[in-house]
Amino acid sequence: MEETVKTTNDDIVLELENLRVKFVLETETVEAVNGISISLRRGRTLGLAGETGAGKTTTALSLLRLVPYPGRVECDKLVVEGHDVLKMSQKELEKYRGADLAMIFQDPMTSLNPVFTVGQQIADTIMLHDPTTREDAMKKAEAMLELVGIPAARAVEYPHQFSGGMKQRVVIAIALACNPGVLIADEPTTALDVTIQAQVLALMKKLRDERGMSMIMITHDLGIIADVCDEVAIMYAGRIIEYGTLRDVFNHTRHPYTEGLFNSLPNIRSRREKLKPIPGLMPDPSNLPKGCAFAPRCRYATDACRAERPADRMLSDTHMVACTRYDEPGFRIDRPDRD
Repeated sequence: MEETVKTTNDDIVLELENLRVKFVLETETVEAVNGISISLRRGRTLGLAGETGAGKTTTALSLLRLVPYPGRVECDKLVVEGHDVLKMSQKELEKYRGADLAMIFQDPMTSLNPVFTVGQQIADTIMLHDPTTREDAMKKAEAMLELVGIPAARAVEYPHQFSGGMKQRVVIAIALACNPGVLIADEPTTALDVTIQAQVLALMKKLRDERGMSMIMITHDLGIIADVCDEVAIMYAGRIIEYGTLRDVFNHTRHPYTEGLFNSLPNIRSRREKLKPIPGLMPDPSNLPKGCAFAPRCRYATDACRAERPADRMLSDTHMVACTRYDEPGFRIDRPDRD
């Protein structure tokens, strides 16, 4: 059964139903994404959280139809800003990427071309989607740099002349140059120090609010999720195993894996309290367990958990959990509700 994310608003900018991604190799098949469905409303931010290898970036690349060979993508529905992405030709996809949906990739250090000025790179993006002159495109590129806090005069400089935080601002300017309805940010602050990270996140929130964009924030940092996102999807082994509003997931945690993520964080109120890491490792995606993928690491797991893949259980209109034991009346994890 696929993951189901409910929404009560008709103003949907992204609809994804039952996404599956496999990498078929000579000796094995890697099941990277296993039936994900998402609905994203205009102006809202969804956080995709989970360990490395959970399938977060593969999900994002699937939305852009950029999953590399030998990846095989299957999907029942993918509609962005009213456009059926599954039916697009290659030429239509080139127009779609950047205009309807744009992405900030993980490493700003390698996302920019070192042989072109930053102004040229922003202008090239603008000219791809807008039939304008090079001169007008450069003027807009300079305006985009100003928008992200970089003086327009620096448009003639090359990426190596910018710090890591400034490079990330340039990447954001490129992503926003054509005013996309949906922005995907894939670990946008990983390579930045804490101070610059805060500045970049504040900038992204400001631009999101000013432009009325929707965002998908991909991260393993629950602090970033709490700071930026309205809704949270916790991913594990290619599935969304808990979904809800920020309050649902942070204050009313219901999945043992989500509990483990929170318990792995240091407690600033009690410096003597030891961390509680999740034992074991994420399963091999080429050899997933028959039942719940988290069962080998879960302290609540029973034989029923190991025998059958858990179905989704809607705890409220906004809160979903995929856990076999929630079929048991009264079952709760140990993490207390916090309001």
